Amino acid sequence: MNTILDGRTPLVLVAGMSETTTPTARALLRAGTVLVHHDLSHVREGVVRRTITTVAGNTVSERETILELAHGCVSCTLSQDLLPLLRRLHARSSVARIVVLLDPQLEPEALCWAIEHVVVAGVVGQLDGPAERDVRVDAVVTCIDAESWLSDALSDEALDDDRTLAQVVVGQVEFADALVVRGMADLDSWRHTRLRAVLARLAPRAPVVDAGGDIEKVLLAVPEDSRRGELADAHSPLLRFQPPLEEDSGVMLVEFTANRPFHPGRLHDAIDVLLDGVVCSRGRVWVATQPGEALWLESAGGGLRVASADTWLAAMTPEELEGVPVERRALAALKWDDRFGDRDTSMVVLVCDANPLEIDRTLQHALVTDEELADEKSWSTWDDPFGEFHEDPCDESQSPYAETESTREANE
Repeated sequence: MNTILDGRTPLVLVAGMSETTTPTARALLRAGTVLVHHDLSHVREGVVRRTITTVAGNTVSERETILELAHGCVSCTLSQDLLPLLRRLHARSSVARIVVLLDPQLEPEALCWAIEHVVVAGVVGQLDGPAERDVRVDAVVTCIDAESWLSDALSDEALDDDRTLAQVVVGQVEFADALVVRGMADLDSWRHTRLRAVLARLAPRAPVVDAGGDIEKVLLAVPEDSRRGELADAHSPLLRFQPPLEEDSGVMLVEFTANRPFHPGRLHDAIDVLLDGVVCSRGRVWVATQPGEALWLESAGGGLRVASADTWLAAMTPEELEGVPVERRALAALKWDDRFGDRDTSMVVLVCDANPLEIDRTLQHALVTDEELADEKSWSTWDDPFGEFHEDPCDESQSPYAETESTREANE
């Protein structure tokens, strides 16, 4: 566990779609620990069941509350109940640690973002501000089932919101400080090796343990410099914590970089190469038709999205540049181009059976040619399927190079 003492209450998040998730969270119960869980299975109807569990001596006590939210959604649950609750629990002298058992479809990164950014107002005796004033994430523990996790991570199954199953299970592992795996010993040697290889590249610093082990020892094994809820942005390192770069049983991280932009039409045609045999991809993308926008591309399994991340430094006003972190400006200065400034592409693709050479060759083909690079004035005339927002697989009723008005309005 993190030994830094700053007056805040340590917070452990337990996530995952495994049957072992709830037992793992409950194994952390002891005197001074409070376990909080919001059941979001009926959140769309505006109803959430909240359970708070505590221990006194040998007695485990549960208090259940039915919450009715005016606008039933996950964001309402976080802002109206969970975040204020974290601040109130911090104020109790009897609470030494808080454990939050996340709903199976909730990604820990979303909660960590809310803890850092969402202002909580009206808590008696406390100044208005985000929950991070009072709590700090000590660890994110993700529980998975060895039998099904990799197939889920490679799937294109859609959930009942705008996400895919692969996006959720990959995100839960990628953000983890420790992984609890159920059924690893039951896998044959080949599947065991491949699953281990994928996990080592998604969460290279996270200890991997079998379900049912001593979870407190697992938390002690989390490295001090682990992520612990830290958020990243489009310009953060894509290979954090030095994951293995060599191939292992068909599993490999593929890096792709380029100092010239993509042609939007050819990039649109090329992105299917990131959807077959690929666990996930993510990175910063430069598209010729959008000289001011750094785009963020991310995929998981059979789903992919491209959206605006932020503005290139080269396209910022002097006033905007003043608000840019020194670290980003320093890194940009190291590779600054006299013509294009800090614009570039940097992506990482985690493959599992896909051909790394084919991925690189396909993405290289999608870049502008030397002739196109010399004719920069023509770029603005090209059709751009990434004009507002892009998600794959595409709606078959749409042209691949333009959004319909109805789609544009929905995305806005």
